[in-house]
Amino acid sequence: MSVLRMAVIGVGALGRHHARIVSQIPGVELVAVADPSEAQGRLVAESAGTKWVADHRTLIDAVDAVTIAVPTGFHSRVATDFLENGIHSLVEKPLAADLTEAVQLVQLAERTGAILQVGHVERFNPAFQAAAKLCDQPRYIRAERLSPFSFRSTDIGVVHDMMIHDIDLVLSLVRSPVSRIEAFGITLMGQHEDVVQARLTFENGCVADLSASRVHPTTRRAATIWTATRCLNVDFGSREVTSYSPSARLLFGMSPVECARLPGADIEQLKQEVFGSLIEVQKEVPAPQDALTAEIAEFVECVRSGTSPTVTGTVAVAALTVAERVLGVLAAQAPIREPAPLSAVQLKAA
Repeated sequence: MSVLRMAVIGVGALGRHHARIVSQIPGVELVAVADPSEAQGRLVAESAGTKWVADHRTLIDAVDAVTIAVPTGFHSRVATDFLENGIHSLVEKPLAADLTEAVQLVQLAERTGAILQVGHVERFNPAFQAAAKLCDQPRYIRAERLSPFSFRSTDIGVVHDMMIHDIDLVLSLVRSPVSRIEAFGITLMGQHEDVVQARLTFENGCVADLSASRVHPTTRRAATIWTATRCLNVDFGSREVTSYSPSARLLFGMSPVECARLPGADIEQLKQEVFGSLIEVQKEVPAPQDALTAEIAEFVECVRSGTSPTVTGTVAVAALTVAERVLGVLAAQAPIREPAPLSAVQLKAA
């Protein structure tokens, strides 16, 4: 395959970046962008040096691969049109609006031999990739994904919109079945949950606490990972990783507590030696890498080589399965009832 013919389906807030990136990959021809909005479609097409079409189905015979960034509710319908024709597809996360549709897409891709990759883009964040190399059998994970309300992705809640990123990352690190899920959520802005706190307990004993909010005053994407030998602080925004691990002095020398009990011990000096001398602090700032560019580049390489992507449809189904379980716990909770208004008699008495 000398020139890979591609199209981008859906060129809204995220899809327009897909189009820009695809148009710049050597050996790839961006045949067209498809979007029902003519104004947006033509604007993105012009900036990417390609044409706009309103109906993605007109491109089925003209492309080898597509990236799909339409609203979640349309993922299944649009991806089916391409996968059933053997066209390789990168579908933005979540793979589908529900688990049934997601499984059907995976099965369809398997039948036709098309590559199905799912856009869990944080897998390509250099901070996560650096942390994953240092993370051996995590025992506890705390992840926070917070942002102001964007008025986008309002067709889904914060679990499918944001928390599913951390669900996918945690599953990739822990590699053990989830045995129990506890969760609490609040709906504020529309019909779907906007703030969710979930605890995942794994069969191997690991526990993960996940916080997601899309009505937070500030943006924060971070995780703390504890293993038997170190603690990792991961900042997905600044793309920094800080590792804390016991030094040889702490492991093989006299206990610091025992040192503090010796006559004349300098407690203030011992305090200064905790981080650096007793606990080694290692900060890593990985080489800069645009995660979305890396994700799309991997998709192109997988199509060309026939290899499997990092986030296959099956991997995405696993994350969606846990997300659905979180939503199931939320749905089973009794809604918080507002107190009944005081009557005129009660108000007078008050």
